[in-house]
Amino acid sequence: MNTTEKALMHGLFVHLHHNIDKVIDFKSFEELNREVDKLWPGALAIGPEKNDDAAVFQIPGMKGFVVAKMESHCSPCVPRPYDAAATGAGGAMRDVVAMGGRPVFLLDFIGTRPLDQEVIVGPCGFKGRCDCGKCKIMTSQERLNIMVRGLRDMCATMGVFVVGGGFSTSFSDIVPAVVVSVIGKLVTKKPLTKPAKKAGDKIIIIGVTGNDGNDTLFRAGLVNEMRPAVALFKEEKTALDAAMAAFETGKIKTCSDLGAAGIGAAICESARYGGLGARIDLSKVPVSIKNITPQEILICETQARYVVHTAPESADDVLQAVRSKTEYAEIIGEVTSDDKEIFEYGKETIAVIPNKPSPEQIDALRSGI
Repeated sequence: MNTTEKALMHGLFVHLHHNIDKVIDFKSFEELNREVDKLWPGALAIGPEKNDDAAVFQIPGMKGFVVAKMESHCSPCVPRPYDAAATGAGGAMRDVVAMGGRPVFLLDFIGTRPLDQEVIVGPCGFKGRCDCGKCKIMTSQERLNIMVRGLRDMCATMGVFVVGGGFSTSFSDIVPAVVVSVIGKLVTKKPLTKPAKKAGDKIIIIGVTGNDGNDTLFRAGLVNEMRPAVALFKEEKTALDAAMAAFETGKIKTCSDLGAAGIGAAICESARYGGLGARIDLSKVPVSIKNITPQEILICETQARYVVHTAPESADDVLQAVRSKTEYAEIIGEVTSDDKEIFEYGKETIAVIPNKPSPEQIDALRSGI
């Protein structure tokens, strides 16, 4: 394993963000839901045991399906409360879109220290004191106002209602709680489940990639400076409109948003869940800055991006639909019948990720080797 492979594989197979089923008993939920299904037959289409981007369900007696996702952005709110709250909301909205849904409603919960207590906002926030001279000292109320504004501005941009939520000032930790739930309407004929569907399908990226959201690379020592994901507003709406245009073709088989570990995680999880592989040329990915490295293109968590899969004969039609909304759309690779994902930059191989790492590889990832 090279360092890039270690960083991505750690995220995919060890980090709990991608392995929540290792600590949450999804089987008990599945058993519960089977019992409840006797009361409401067929109401739940995609539940937690599928470990997909969002839940899909039908309210008995109502036409159509609902898509729902909950997401938190607690720790990022310490250094950057506005961007973190906004990207938390935007990320949950993209998960709804990834299932073939259009986000419509948002509920939020914020938990913070008593409103008159001081908090440190900035790079030193986790220390409880500022050593850099760049932080701001403000009241918990002032930080709350900033976080609410981030949520509100993202919803305003995306055309999403804020319909309620919860609030508490009983938190004593440095890190506030910032949790959002987004509810939307399924607009595709059926949910766009995460697994890749067929070898040969083309993979199209929507949106432009930068070098922000490089947490995974920073932890792996591949970059010297951590650059949190920047909240994108106009770009999020453009990407949403482009995804909706793609869905209207009726030719999309799978859609993923590019959240934690970016392109790498989205491609690998989709291929692995489908029992397939993928080959990606990272040099085809639209980028927003010069001198961005292949590793940054692969793993950075720039907001406002999706990848979709479509049959080869449909790729031109999908591209035409997407490009009616944004110039940032390219075919970056295809699904293969292999058992691994190969990421290249031109003729250079950047990373090869197996669908089933060996026990020795998993042990090495867990030990940090």
